Amino acid sequence: MRIRIPRLQKALYFFGLSAVLIGHSNGAEFTPARTNFDRPDLQGIWNNTTRTPLERPARLGEQRAYSEEEALTMEGRLQERLLAADAPLDPNRGAPTQDDTGTYDNFWIELGGNITSVAGEYRTSLIIDPLDGRIPWLPENEIAPTLLQQWLAGTGVAPFDGPELQTIGERCLLFYDFRTSNSSSGPPMMPMYYNSNYQIVQTEDYVVIMAEMMHDARIIRIDSERQDPAMKKWMGDSVGHWEGDTLVVSTKNFHDQQSHFRGSPLRVVTEYFTRLKDDEILYRFTIEDPLAYEQPWTAEMIWRSRPAGEKIYEYACHEGNYALSGILSGARFEEKSAK
Repeated sequence: MRIRIPRLQKALYFFGLSAVLIGHSNGAEFTPARTNFDRPDLQGIWNNTTRTPLERPARLGEQRAYSEEEALTMEGRLQERLLAADAPLDPNRGAPTQDDTGTYDNFWIELGGNITSVAGEYRTSLIIDPLDGRIPWLPENEIAPTLLQQWLAGTGVAPFDGPELQTIGERCLLFYDFRTSNSSSGPPMMPMYYNSNYQIVQTEDYVVIMAEMMHDARIIRIDSERQDPAMKKWMGDSVGHWEGDTLVVSTKNFHDQQSHFRGSPLRVVTEYFTRLKDDEILYRFTIEDPLAYEQPWTAEMIWRSRPAGEKIYEYACHEGNYALSGILSGARFEEKSAK
């Protein structure tokens, strides 16, 4: 049985937390730089890598944070593992086994080595509501099937009949980790194995967030009306407004094939961007979907600015990528061989 927080209590909790984060994140009040149209300046290149998992390990129950000593010990161990993974390979090592052949080496991976710290708390999970830090899924038989699942359930449909039956990540449309349902471009925008970088550009009427992974640019209209529901974009219809110094973005009408966290057409994602320091943004999001979850759930993380002078380069996912054509060609070969 899940513990549900009364709506008033939840509202007071979040407003109180926001006040703490905005006013006392560093022991003193922080005043963010402002644009020439008098809004907090969120522009720059940001990174959201963290070793804090989205969901809390079940063994930790409702333990929301580690002690500072525990967190620093964990970060030290992570750093040791990163250094070990960067060590030169043994040139006399044996050949890999059949089950140990396919992944990137450590040069390409950028998972980070930090435990997320918000308002002095070293978080055990990015999810802060529900209290157990886990996604409040509906029972499996009650979760609405995704469009891809519906297609694959069709009579006579095989998994490799065509490109549309592969994940949108394999098709280089949006980066999507099918094992975790995480998406770099989202929304929500989640840390990935590498390239977890974002560039924010602002005008008075728009905020654009470009995700490095899959080179996706999301255009957020400020104080705008919703677009026609028939106009479904891969990253949904995002409309923003300012609540004090926090940018609040509501996204609906996702493309039917975009089902991150098993979302249905009723999914609504609300994001909050608050600049805590010159080099930090608090990113919080809430997902509502009555066809997937027992209740809305909320997570938050810290985005850190990249060093001055760093740039985001083009991520050309399908340039020289023969994986998808190879998958489909292999399926056609098996079909011919079976005849």
